[in-house]
Amino acid sequence: MGRQALLLVNMDNYKTSSSSATSSDGDGDDYALDRLSADSSPLMMSPWNHGSPLPKLPWPSSNISTPPPAALVGSLRRKEGHIYSLAAKDGLLYTGSDSKNIRTWRDMQEFNAFKSSSGFVKAIVISGERIFTGHQDGRIRVWTIDESGGTHRQIGTLPSFFAVLKASMRPKNYVPVAAKRNRAALWIKHADAVSSLSMSEESGLLYSASWDRTFKVWRLRDSKCVESVAAHDDAVNAVAAGGGGLVYTGSADGTVKVWRREAVGHLLWRTLLLQDSAVTALAIGGDGSVVYCGSSDGLVNFWEVEKQELSHGGVLRGHQLAVLCLATAGDLVLSGSADKTICVWRREQGVEHTCLTVLPGHMGPVKCLAVEADGGDDRKWRVYSGSLDNSVKVWSV
Repeated sequence: MGRQALLLVNMDNYKTSSSSATSSDGDGDDYALDRLSADSSPLMMSPWNHGSPLPKLPWPSSNISTPPPAALVGSLRRKEGHIYSLAAKDGLLYTGSDSKNIRTWRDMQEFNAFKSSSGFVKAIVISGERIFTGHQDGRIRVWTIDESGGTHRQIGTLPSFFAVLKASMRPKNYVPVAAKRNRAALWIKHADAVSSLSMSEESGLLYSASWDRTFKVWRLRDSKCVESVAAHDDAVNAVAAGGGGLVYTGSADGTVKVWRREAVGHLLWRTLLLQDSAVTALAIGGDGSVVYCGSSDGLVNFWEVEKQELSHGGVLRGHQLAVLCLATAGDLVLSGSADKTICVWRREQGVEHTCLTVLPGHMGPVKCLAVEADGGDDRKWRVYSGSLDNSVKVWSV
């Protein structure tokens, strides 16, 4: 009998999963979907075909407010591959694909391109002058931009070659890989694809999540891996750094976990969600006061954070297939789905959310989202959506 969804469960009631995660070079089957068997992994089943239990219209049409000005500005397309990751800053858009290329765009025109040696580009985050990219090969690459020529160059890899060489000389630095039987690996290296990256500027830390069931903590000032946490019983699909030293992880095992940064490392503090459907995306909104979680059942759960106490606020029902990505901006939250649409929600007073509009237009699953302010108006946003249809669409919301 399947487990019922539990919220804010105690660890005494926590149940583990026996499903496994393995690497694959498939085109987008990394987010698995309804509950996985012991012989399955989030790479072996495609979420796009797993529908939501919701009716065709998940909200009464009378409850949808008159949408604000929302328009498709344009579409960016390259024939080389599916779009897996996006990041935007200061009018510059970065796109990552399964072609190993990272492209930059400005004013709807291709600005630059640079290529990694291997691995799909599955995550991109920007911190100051550095760009961090997470790859299918388990590596994190670090880039910087040459302001004079506008070109990008790689300045490092996490972990570095010398860090790996030094660690490999001590047998105690090898640990079993939970997702792969009879295999050991250095604890400072991911043993499978890097699925998500998140930056904590206040603490100077970078967090990386992986299908190897761990998340790792990287200190930015010296590019050192300071901690590896065996976090879940299946692939970790998302990591999000919140305020107050809290870190959130979501997994194909159906759980969302909250970790608190202490002097001894990151300790498990809460399990927010325990369900049959895989957790596919996380986002922090409201200056850290709201946590959003997207799942393969098409739902978005959210929790309110107040004085490091969390309470379940409700569920946003807007998609027919898996939610694959989330993004927040001001009082808005955006959800992209395998149903090829983007829902734009506005947080009202308290826990109420209103669906402002639904953005159609993609011909494939919406895999990633990025948002930045559109000019000086803090209520107008430029939204970028990347899809497995090989395109990035640009919206004004």
